[in-house]
Amino acid sequence: MLGPPYNHTMEPPAIVLVGIPGLHSSHLWLVISLSIMYTIALLGNTLIVTVIWMDSTLQEPMYCSLYILAAVDIVMASLVVPKMVSIFSLGDSFISFTQMYFVHAATAVETGLLLAMAFDCYVAICKPLHYKSILTPQVILGISVIITIRAIIFMTPLSWMVSHLPFCGSNVVLHSYCEHIAVAKLAYADPMPSSLYSLIGSSITVGSDVAFIAASYNLILQAVFGLSSKNAQLKALSTCGSHVGVMALYYLPGMASIYVAWLGKDIVPLHIQVLLADLYMIIPPTLNPIIYGLRTKQIRETWSLLKHCFFNHSNLGS
Repeated sequence: MLGPPYNHTMEPPAIVLVGIPGLHSSHLWLVISLSIMYTIALLGNTLIVTVIWMDSTLQEPMYCSLYILAAVDIVMASLVVPKMVSIFSLGDSFISFTQMYFVHAATAVETGLLLAMAFDCYVAICKPLHYKSILTPQVILGISVIITIRAIIFMTPLSWMVSHLPFCGSNVVLHSYCEHIAVAKLAYADPMPSSLYSLIGSSITVGSDVAFIAASYNLILQAVFGLSSKNAQLKALSTCGSHVGVMALYYLPGMASIYVAWLGKDIVPLHIQVLLADLYMIIPPTLNPIIYGLRTKQIRETWSLLKHCFFNHSNLGS
């Protein structure tokens, strides 16, 4: 006699996140750390967006790119950190499958923005007289649209591949956000095609961006060291210093997370893999506004004014 037909779903109805496996005793410290970092990310990036929006002297291509980067950082952090805090503090572990799409799309947009900002540095240093004629508002808008479309083109097939895997049994994901490799492991079928697509797609996207960024900086350094004035050289290098720091914060933990999850999964402990992925999502949004805020006079002045108002209000209240 035939048994009942085997039932499976094409997508898990609800995904249960466990947070960081093996670190349950550290949840309180994780909640405190994540809350502090998220607060810094929200306040810092909101300050950058507000200052650039309101200050007419910052309506330049470089600051338009910084404005978009700050907005993406707010979105990227907000997609994962509140849920992490909820998991660690309240045990609220359920999450929608759609988080995966938006999380990975946001990271694809961010790497495109870093490439756009490298191009901005190149034009500013190598072609300063043509800066505003090359990077017009229409060009900046076009670059932003292309970056967004590229992220959608990359993520749509990946989400389709993962969502069409047959899922059954456990819907518990050993992760603190809806990371696609962790989700694909729940499938009843072989997740290798989607995982391979992700690895190759990420490598091509990030690799091409890094290659173009390296080419830009090669031309930038040639132009800088061709200057006769040491002061001019230092000024030109400081213009790009913030961008180099932001790139390091994004690419180093990002590539470490991807390749550890793919190549070192049997060597690196699972909680280290998850921590790397979490830091990749929260460190850049937290530190980017600090890096750019320190070198942008208008942002520093606004921050000082806000601190002054806050402390004056606190003194009056006491």
